[in-house]
Amino acid sequence: VQLQASGGGLVQPGGSLRLSCVASGSIFRLNSMAWYRQGPGKQRELVAAINSGGTPNYADSVKGRFTISRDNAKNTVYLQMNSLKPEDTAVYYCNKWPLPFGYWGKGTLVTVSS
Repeated sequence: VQLQASGGGLVQPGGSLRLSCVASGSIFRLNSMAWYRQGPGKQRELVAAINSGGTPNYADSVKGRFTISRDNAKNTVYLQMNSLKPEDTAVYYCNKWPLPFGYWGKGTLVTVSS
């Protein structure tokens, strides 16, 4: 199983980041994929999901600000994050959805702070 997330960093409130996640081809092709996040002292939560046909779903907290997409040829799922808020600070992970693997990879840290 390969789930390699990247693209995180430190950004000011109102800024943007684009996360990428490369998954094993065997995982990616047939599954809906999703971004999850775990903030400090919080449980992991679903941020956005996308099915194999490209139809997205979003958590209410990120609707209108985040966009999930996928490139099936590259086995990659993306998360474009705009208008970032301090409460978006978290480690972001990708995994399949709705039943994620037990393996989560290292994730990528997003810190929103002035």
